[in-house]
Amino acid sequence: MDSSVAKKSSAARLILENGLEFAGYSFGREQSVAGEVVFNTGMTGYPETFTDPSYRGQILTLTYPLLGNYGVPPDKKNMKFPVNFESSRVQISGLLISDYSFQYSHWNATQSLADWLRANQIPALYGIDTRQVTKILREKGTMLGKIEIDSQPIDFYDPNLDNLVSMVSISEPRLYGKGSVRIALIDCGCKINIIRSLLQRGVQVWRVPWNHDLSKEKFDGLVISNGPGDPKMCRQTILQIRQTIARNIPVFGICLGHQLLALAAGANTYKLKYGHRSQNQPVIEVSTNRCLITSQNHGYAVDNQTLPKEWSPWFVNLNDQTNEGIRHKSGRFRSVQFHPEASPGPVDAAYLFDDFLKVLGI
Repeated sequence: MDSSVAKKSSAARLILENGLEFAGYSFGREQSVAGEVVFNTGMTGYPETFTDPSYRGQILTLTYPLLGNYGVPPDKKNMKFPVNFESSRVQISGLLISDYSFQYSHWNATQSLADWLRANQIPALYGIDTRQVTKILREKGTMLGKIEIDSQPIDFYDPNLDNLVSMVSISEPRLYGKGSVRIALIDCGCKINIIRSLLQRGVQVWRVPWNHDLSKEKFDGLVISNGPGDPKMCRQTILQIRQTIARNIPVFGICLGHQLLALAAGANTYKLKYGHRSQNQPVIEVSTNRCLITSQNHGYAVDNQTLPKEWSPWFVNLNDQTNEGIRHKSGRFRSVQFHPEASPGPVDAAYLFDDFLKVLGI
């Protein structure tokens, strides 16, 4: 039973930048917050979703109507990082849902969703017409918004004007595993399951900050992680990727890492109307017509028309035909817009880690 949320919750409201307002009830931190309002169409996996650093600066609307029914798992650690989450804290700025379950039941739950959000100081509203909010965002595009609780006015805030990656990346390098092959992992807001996925394949993972100088370092391959915000804010990361390509060291980019690899190659990126955020995004491999159902969370995309001649599209989104992957003709440099590590979502694309390691001779 969730005793932390009284059924007479504080009245609150969502205000969009176009002036529309939606009344709701607070069940998280009693504090107003502003950010970019986005929506996710996934049905499960909120512990992993909320802790994904790619959501930094965003107020998340969930289209699934009921949340909180299976609570939140314990904060266990293994090799000093979480077992059940994708980072050490909740990363979303705020949460909007239709109905909150005051009772939760799951064999692995140790606390309610409300208790977890309050412990992480995240405002949240239930009673919101999330269907209407989603329709507005699909028709008008992603927009700024704010959650105002009681008499706590707050200004609108555009997180894409800040370097969000610098806020979620680690500050010092960290080493995991004891494999003979060393993979440098640029942490742009890395989901923990990327590290788990690499360690399961017997390699050593050297996780470095987003702006770490790799020019004189020794490593066998480079992975560029997911992360939040506009990829063009990460100029130092783009420089490190270019230098790594010049050294002919194999590179694999994931999500934001995909966009950063494209920019390093000389292509361009642009902001999508409302992005792709769910665990049910279909993509097709260009050369084989193989279809994968993927987990995604991004608001920017690579412009196919700007790819240099040595590069080609690898995957395409079947919903809107946007780019979902690129690769170099040498086969040594590649990236995908979706999440092969899943968590949450299907594991159709997990084999891409194996394919990358084959390039390294593993």
